[in-house]
Amino acid sequence: MTTNRTFTMIKPDAVEGGHTGAIIRMIEEAGFRIVAIRKTQLTPERAGQFYAVHRERPFYNDLRAYMSSGAIIPMILEKDNAVADFRKLIGATNPAQAEEGTIRKLYARSMEANAVHGSDSDENAEIESNFFFAGTEQY
Repeated sequence: MTTNRTFTMIKPDAVEGGHTGAIIRMIEEAGFRIVAIRKTQLTPERAGQFYAVHRERPFYNDLRAYMSSGAIIPMILEKDNAVADFRKLIGATNPAQAEEGTIRKLYARSMEANAVHGSDSDENAEIESNFFFAGTEQY
């Protein structure tokens, strides 16, 4: 089922690099409405919970460490066809393969430090949104 919401977070590299405003501007100019937003920092344990699907992968511990290394900006976004449209806006996971003008082409430093996370399905968008916002904010 296609919904009109997706989840994203601006990752520590982009926050540290001062790209938060530019990324949010790109998101809004692409027609997304920010439904919920906050600034926070994950503990290694919380980062591990969020990325638990990757627990058996060799990069899991590095991912946990990276995602807990600095502030992040989680957001719930709304737009028709939100998941697919946002995936197009952010570009390929590897910024070297991302299309010109995408968030990752402009602001990512590497495959790991790739500026933003974007949900890959409607189901994951709901799960990921609830991880950061359920029960704490009205949206």
